[in-house]
This record gives sequence, C-alpha cells and structure tokens, in this order.
Amino acid sequence: MKAVVLVGGEGTRLRPLTETIPKPLVPLMDRPSLDHVMDHLARHGVHEVVLSSPYLEERFDPFIESRHNDPAITWITETAPLGTGGAIVNALEAIGDQPFFALNGDILTDLDLTAMLAFHRERGAEATIALHHVEDARAFGLVLTDPDGRVREFREKPELPEPGDINAGTYLLDPEVLAGRTAGEHSSIEREVFPAVISAGHGVFGFMSDPYWLDLGTPAQYLQAHFDMFEGKVRGISYPAPWVDPSAVVDLRAHLGRWVAVGPGAAVGPGAQVDDSVILRGATVEGEARVVASVLGPGSRVGPGATLMGCVLGEGSWVPDGAQLDGARVPAGTQAAPE
Repeated sequence: MKAVVLVGGEGTRLRPLTETIPKPLVPLMDRPSLDHVMDHLARHGVHEVVLSSPYLEERFDPFIESRHNDPAITWITETAPLGTGGAIVNALEAIGDQPFFALNGDILTDLDLTAMLAFHRERGAEATIALHHVEDARAFGLVLTDPDGRVREFREKPELPEPGDINAGTYLLDPEVLAGRTAGEHSSIEREVFPAVISAGHGVFGFMSDPYWLDLGTPAQYLQAHFDMFEGKVRGISYPAPWVDPSAVVDLRAHLGRWVAVGPGAAVGPGAQVDDSVILRGATVEGEARVVASVLGPGSRVGPGATLMGCVLGEGSWVPDGAQLDGARVPAGTQAAPE
C-alpha cells in the first residue's frame, strides 16, 4: 500500500514557528509531527509514502535521511505550489495502478485506515473521503452524503454556526479517477477534483467514524495536540506528563505543570514557572520567568523575571528581562517589543 502525504502548505497560521520550519516538521513531543503521521501509516500497512513540497524543501532532507523504518519515502519536487489536487496528480507516476491513500500532513489522527480500506472495497468505491462530524462547521466546508454514504455535494463554509460532516483530510483513491488530469497544474481536490469526479459518474463515498482528529494549524491547536497526547486521547501514542527530553536541563527549583513539553537541549532556570506550554529544542527560560499557554521556538530565550501569556516565539527570538507579554508573536531572530 502507498500513500501521498501533502506537505506543501506554508503554515501561515502557525507563524512565527513556520517562518523557519515547515509545518509538518514542527515537533510534537520528541519528533516532528510528520513522524507521527508516518508511523500511523505504517501501522496500517502503508510501506511507501510520496512527499512533495515547494516550501523550504531543503529542510526536509534531514528528516528523510533520519527515517530508516517503514514507510519508505519518495520525494517529488514541486517547482510551484500545486494545491491539494495538483500535488496528488503530480505524484501519480510514483503511485502505480493500485488504490492509495492521500492525506494532509498537518493532521493528528488515529483514524482506522484499515477499516477505511475495507469500506472502500465493500462499497466498490473509486474514491473514499474520511469524514469528521463537528458542531460548528464555519471553519470548514460541509460534505453531504446519501444514507449509503455516497457523496452528493460539497458546500462552502457556512456563515453561521452549523453542525455537520466535514472533510477530514484523508482520502482513498483509485488512480483511474484522476486519469486525464495534467501533472504540474494547480487544483483543489475538494473544489475541483471531487466535484468533477462525481459529475463523471464515479462512486465517491464518505467514510464516517469517530477517531481522534485535530488540525495542527494554529498555536492553540498545536498546544491542544500536546495536551491530548499527555491525556492518552490519541490511540497508539503515550507520553509521561510533563515530558522532558533527557538532554534538557530543568533546575530543581523550577516548576513545570502537568501539560508541559521540554525539548532537547532546552533549559528552565531556578524559580521559573512553566504551565500548559511547549519549549522546543535549545530554548531557554531564565530564572524567575513565567511562561503560560505559550510555544517557545528553537533557540529562543525568555529573560529573567519575564512573563509570557499565550505567546509564540519564533526561532532564535528573545524576550527582554522583566518584560510582560500577552498574546505576542515574536518573529524569528528578533527581540520582543515590551508592552
């Protein structure tokens, strides 16, 4: 079984972290979030993954070289962003003629891909879309299905709060349904490809289940993913709470709350208080500083006595001694402006 993992997005909502790190490579606990995606695929019999991205391509090289277990990785270079549909079509030559998974690389889920494949075969589907039910679909488009699961219509994001079934960003596709599309052309799989496939009479079905599912697209959701992993809500993933990398240094006089992740080479000084936060590789929280509901990018620094509430620090940025910041986003390599 093969899969195409879409890793070409710029992650603008997760800036400043994604100014220097592609969104799929932003760490979740001890490794990039894409590692968790790859391991999830391997648990369901996927042995080869095609990755494609035009964004910070060189930053993926160490990740690819570090993967020595299933699934194997094939890299395809996009000379320009192709969109979700275009990236999948561009990968078809590496996929062959068998059904394959295609999925977004910025989703944390324990979706049962084995059950999805069985559903696809039982329905005689040519395309199957994983669906997720939400109580407020304003941030998503709605997918309408018949009682047997056949997809009838895609609707744009509603203006008012409305419950419904949304596209969960995982697809199972027969290559034949994409025949005739030109590699290298930009297209959206939901707005262009799937409506055309349905119009052509192909069987497109929605696979409804109730897995853990979270889009890692914003700092709040990124933090929530850590909290949920701490609480054991993601099947197949378990971490102690708090989690501290063996190479990190946390002073005995520092306080770490339960929902805290401290990455490799990071340091937390005496009297510092850290709650509901993620401290990435090489970041430093100096003595008597307080960090709450924040993400500290690689190599960033929080000065002595400073307070951060709901902040995101880009790579190599720093917060002056005694500064008070609330909701700040500090670009990579810059000093936070005092409020």
